[in-house]
Amino acid sequence: MALCLVLVGGPSGGPRAAAPQVVEQAPGFYRMMLGRFEVTALLDGTHTFPIPTVLQRPRDGGPRALLSEVRPGEAESRLARDFLALPFEGSINAFLINTGAQLVLIDAGAGDLYGSCCGRLVANLRAAGYTPEAVDEVLLTHLHADHVGGIMHDGKAVFPHATIRVSRRDADYWLDPANEAAAPPFLLPMFRGAQAALKPYRDAGRLIPFDGEGEVLPGFVAVATPGHTPGHTSYRVTSGTETLLVWGDIVHVAPIQFPDPEVTVTYDTDGAGAEARRETLFSEASRTGAWIGAAHISFPGLGHIRAEDGQFSWIPANYTTVFHAQPPGAAR
Repeated sequence: MALCLVLVGGPSGGPRAAAPQVVEQAPGFYRMMLGRFEVTALLDGTHTFPIPTVLQRPRDGGPRALLSEVRPGEAESRLARDFLALPFEGSINAFLINTGAQLVLIDAGAGDLYGSCCGRLVANLRAAGYTPEAVDEVLLTHLHADHVGGIMHDGKAVFPHATIRVSRRDADYWLDPANEAAAPPFLLPMFRGAQAALKPYRDAGRLIPFDGEGEVLPGFVAVATPGHTPGHTSYRVTSGTETLLVWGDIVHVAPIQFPDPEVTVTYDTDGAGAEARRETLFSEASRTGAWIGAAHISFPGLGHIRAEDGQFSWIPANYTTVFHAQPPGAAR
């Protein structure tokens, strides 16, 4: 058998061996300015989202069932329209906001809880020019593993100086042994992950639940968006005239749920409630033009929502290297 060596031209015009492929993605961070706040989207990783066994939809006049049963082939068709196919890789995004006075992280990825696919948030945070020690506050949209897992590693706090804030309703649910005992088996890892991740902060007195809605930090307003979990919360971040709504798990599979907001996931505590919240936020965001920060839309998960001909669509942020000056006194 002949051995074939791929050659390319060298600087002097002579042949040389081709360079090896890198086979590694670029660091996962992306920056934009929101008024005077610097927003850095951070990628924790991508993982295979089990669409056939997780997506649901109401049957006509009946209860929810798997989308693959209610409308066979629809998921595959929707994905194909966006040049995608099964298995579908979904992003796990978090958002670091530098207000000039504080570093505030919204969600923290899966950390060690999802295996080798994920847990890249800290490396990407460092690549973006920050350190875990500099983070002042961590706001959690809810306590599922892929949002809370990244705050802990080997039983220790990843963000040693940060306060963790989360809806009391969500904390009470996921930290209650009685709820864990009554939960379906597929949710048990979520209970255990949340309890383990929060433990070092609880022990240090740095877990601070909040009630309902309202300002949790200057420029950060908690917006109750239950349905996916009992205390699922979005955060409206405002600087000057600009607004970013970091909405957690309002959307899991954008090519399917934007054209059909009735599609829910088995992990929703209240499928009908999750559907209603999604439709409300889609309508609101398309009307106001607010920025959206989405946990599971393709990285960086920043964009806007457009309503047209009775359907919603996602408009991703336009990549730009033009950047405003950093606010004076910004923390590093």
